[in-house]
Amino acid sequence: MAAEIKALVLAGKREAARDRFAEIVAVHQRRATRIAYQYLRDVHDVDEAVQDAFVKVFAHITNYREDLPFDVWFTRILVNGCLDLRKARARRLRWVLPAPADGAPPEPVAPQPSPEERLLASECGRRIAAAVDQLPERQRTVFTLCQIAEQSTSEVSRTLGLREATVRVHLFRAVRKLRTLLEHES
Repeated sequence: MAAEIKALVLAGKREAARDRFAEIVAVHQRRATRIAYQYLRDVHDVDEAVQDAFVKVFAHITNYREDLPFDVWFTRILVNGCLDLRKARARRLRWVLPAPADGAPPEPVAPQPSPEERLLASECGRRIAAAVDQLPERQRTVFTLCQIAEQSTSEVSRTLGLREATVRVHLFRAVRKLRTLLEHES
C-alpha cells in the first residue's frame, strides 16, 4: 500500500494519495500508540508522537524504499520521534519551576481511560513497566519492539540496524533481567 501511495505522490495525485494514506493510518494507529506509550508513558506525548510520525511518513513517502517492509520504516520513524520527545521533555523539566500552591491553576480533567490504559494502570502493569524502565536502553528498545509491538526479531533487526543474532541476545538478556527484577519485587 505504501508503494501505491508513493506512486500516486510521484504522479502528482496528492489527494488520492491522502485518501489511501488514511487506510495506512487506520491499520497502524493502535500498534503505533502501544509502542509510543512504552517509550513516553504520557497520553498527550503519545498522541503527539504518533501524529508526528504519520505526518513525517506522508511528507517523506517518496523516500520509502520498497525493499523494506513499511512496518519497519514506520516504526523506525516513530521510535526516533519518541526518543526525541523524551529528550525534549527531560530538557524542559530541568527548567520548570513548581507552581505556587496558593495560586496554582486547576489540573486539567483527564479523558476517561481506555481499557488498555486501565490495564497499564493496574498494579501488575505498573510493576512490569517499572521493571522495563530499569532495563538498559538497547534491551528496553528490543523488548518493547518484540513484546509490545509484536515484531519479529528480523523486523526489529531491520528497524534498529542490528544483526538478528544481536537482537535475540538483547531480547534474551532483557527477559532474564525482567524475571530477576520481578521475582525480587514479589
